[in-house]
Amino acid sequence: MRVKIAASILSADFARLAEDIKRVESAGVDLLHIDVMDAHFVPNMTIGPPVVKCIRKETKLPLEAHLMVDKPEWFVEEMAKAGVDIVTIHVESTSRPLSLVNRIRKLGVKPGVSINPATKVNRVTRLLDDVDIVLVMTVNPGFGAQRFMLETLPKITAVRRSLFSRGLDNVDVAVDGGVNVKTAPLAVKAGATMLVAGSAIYGSNNVAKAVKDLRRSVEGVYWKP
Repeated sequence: MRVKIAASILSADFARLAEDIKRVESAGVDLLHIDVMDAHFVPNMTIGPPVVKCIRKETKLPLEAHLMVDKPEWFVEEMAKAGVDIVTIHVESTSRPLSLVNRIRKLGVKPGVSINPATKVNRVTRLLDDVDIVLVMTVNPGFGAQRFMLETLPKITAVRRSLFSRGLDNVDVAVDGGVNVKTAPLAVKAGATMLVAGSAIYGSNNVAKAVKDLRRSVEGVYWKP
């Protein structure tokens, strides 16, 4: 399985966002990861549906809206209208995650679920049949350029193993936080199929090389059941 690379625009230059989107698109990333924060669920605030709608006009890449918000129910319809392809919610942010996942699907958007480092994998186990992505946070969410938490590796494996046991090979296991050429192979060996990278890409003077180096770092690396 080819490992997908998602460029996190949290690390982009928002004054030159359209330009930075084109840079990663030209570099060959597979999708754009858009962190939506409300300063409640996480101690930071980013962007909302109006900006996402503008981003949609700038690229043909698939867009994933990662909702790090207290009330994801308030955002899913607006994100669908803004043109995203995937909406990922946190199981910690809603009391009815399955209902919200089904609602996202009915909007014609792929649903994903995410868990924080302190959250147990069994919080997402019952949702695996209904989602397209399981996003394992490898840092505490809210800010970019954090250190990859090695203690999350067993969690990545547990998610991948649960998917494998159910024959759900079409569901991606994404990792988000501290992903770079050193940590990417560890994540893929643990079971990740999608790498969300921000500062490792946008912090480089050569974005195309950064993406290429990230891909090369996981060549020949596989998860073994």
